[in-house]
Amino acid sequence: MSKEMLEAFATLEETKGIKQEVIVEAIEAALVAAYKKNYNQATNVVVKFDERKGDFRLMTEKVVVEEVHDDRLEISLKDALAINRAYELGDTIRFEVAPKNFGRIAAQTAKQVIMQHLREAERNQIISEYSKYEDELITGTVERRDNRFVYVKIGNVEAVMPRNDQMPNEIYNPQDQIRVLVTHVGSDSKGAQITVSRTAPDMVKRLFEQEVPEIFDGTVEIISIAREAGDRTKIAVKSNDPNIDPVGTCVGQRGTRVQNVVNELDGENIDIVNYEQDPSDFIANALNPAEVIAVQFGDEADEKSALVIVPDYQLSLAIGKKGQNVRLAARLTGYKIDIRPESEVEFVDETNDNTEESTDSVSNEKQSGTDNEDQLSDIQETKQNLEINEHIDNE
Repeated sequence: MSKEMLEAFATLEETKGIKQEVIVEAIEAALVAAYKKNYNQATNVVVKFDERKGDFRLMTEKVVVEEVHDDRLEISLKDALAINRAYELGDTIRFEVAPKNFGRIAAQTAKQVIMQHLREAERNQIISEYSKYEDELITGTVERRDNRFVYVKIGNVEAVMPRNDQMPNEIYNPQDQIRVLVTHVGSDSKGAQITVSRTAPDMVKRLFEQEVPEIFDGTVEIISIAREAGDRTKIAVKSNDPNIDPVGTCVGQRGTRVQNVVNELDGENIDIVNYEQDPSDFIANALNPAEVIAVQFGDEADEKSALVIVPDYQLSLAIGKKGQNVRLAARLTGYKIDIRPESEVEFVDETNDNTEESTDSVSNEKQSGTDNEDQLSDIQETKQNLEINEHIDNE
């Protein structure tokens, strides 16, 4: 069995990634458990593995005593001297136990312990290896599907793609090569489990990072993404270099960059808009391709609401089919958006108010000027009368 056992160790390490030391520990623990099940004692059991021969040796340790009270733990001095005359009181003697002497229940216990240790080792190995791929794109092969999951082979493990992570416009057939986003690496009662997705917003982000070097190196930054998988996605970008247009960079020459992403997502429409620090400008950009006349915000108690005014003929475009455009814009910006046509909103004409105030001011100035002129005329007339009277008196 030694040769076959070493070959089995090598196969497990190659196929499952479980190292030989882990398998040896599992078998050692199984032998100890089996001995305890068979003899109801395991404190004095030692297991040794010979790596060269591939043999396991199970031994019990007994202490040499004058009078034996428990023959599982002790051996009399007389019996010890019969084995070797060099033994003395207090010495420890090892006796090999043949696993073939174990009963059926003990053997079943050993099997269960080995399988449990191997499952735990495999689970830990998978989590250790694939946790670094969490939130990253990876290519896998469709193996099968049922009513709940699509099972995708990734390396030596099988990942699951739940129904809500499957694109509504895609059909997954066995042996199809697909790119998926690893959304979760963990474990459950059945062992390690890897969950993948094709609908997660971060999948769009990772695709753009692969297509646009400026995003990968941080020159252009993706601020937020709103996605309705299989139909439409809005993505807000900004540039950390004033000489680079973020939208044009993501679109690419003749639209090649964004088209590659669209093709990977099976024709999903993608709107790329400029991110702005000013919320009103950002909301206006997010409602692209609709035109926006003005954006008004709610009171302090409802800071995350905005009233957007659009031309009457742009109302349906701003709302979008089944409200999709405004819904995605709201997710992209984080604001609750209420759209109103221009005809339903009354504007305060500040220009007219200023004109009226100016007119009143000018009228007052004119009136004041007129009053001053009248006063000056009266003074001049009085002066002339005084001069005439003085002239008559002199004569």
